[in-house]
Amino acid sequence: MTYSEYLSLLAANNNRQWFHANRPLFDEMRDRWYADLDRLFAAMSAYELSARYADGKTASYRIYRDTRFSPDKTPYKTYFSAELTPRGRHVHGAGWYMQAGVTRGQSGFYGGLWSPDAAQLRKMRHAIVDNIEEFEQIMADPLLRSLYPEWWGPQLKTIPKGWPRDHQQAPLLRLLHYGREHAVDPTFFDDPEWPSRAAEIMRPLKPLIDFIDYSIFEE
Repeated sequence: MTYSEYLSLLAANNNRQWFHANRPLFDEMRDRWYADLDRLFAAMSAYELSARYADGKTASYRIYRDTRFSPDKTPYKTYFSAELTPRGRHVHGAGWYMQAGVTRGQSGFYGGLWSPDAAQLRKMRHAIVDNIEEFEQIMADPLLRSLYPEWWGPQLKTIPKGWPRDHQQAPLLRLLHYGREHAVDPTFFDDPEWPSRAAEIMRPLKPLIDFIDYSIFEE
């Protein structure tokens, strides 16, 4: 069974009774996901040092949904997901995120900084303005622009307080997240060679992630 086939079944039977009755199948798919992530990190280690010390099990998110504050009470996510961050999963910094789901909107790769706090946002805005030539050079990479054409997530309608309204970098200063997304068809993950393909898809994000991490952790 492929990831997309299993996740489609789970989406159609998202209840505890079905899940527990088919628990061996979930265990099989989860273990395959861990193994595929190990292969992915091995491939990424050619350009990302932290990938050498990552493992699929630790990097993965649980399948169980937190339904406490959600009107949607379905108990399970309909995707497998994981992340790799240079400073470790327990440090909120830039990194890569991967997700295999049942739709194209649920499946793909993300890289950058998600939901930074106020201090991190402030550091990012100043780092971009103070190092705009370096930042623009990173973002001008043809492969990055091709695979990750737009900034992901919501942004402010107006420039943040403390900055001139006509600032040259206003579009960048309005961002609330500094990351890019590359969507794929769910069947992407059904290809046994997807880890090596994914490693190359995520490679162009490396300079952006390095820039973000240096900017928000610089003293």
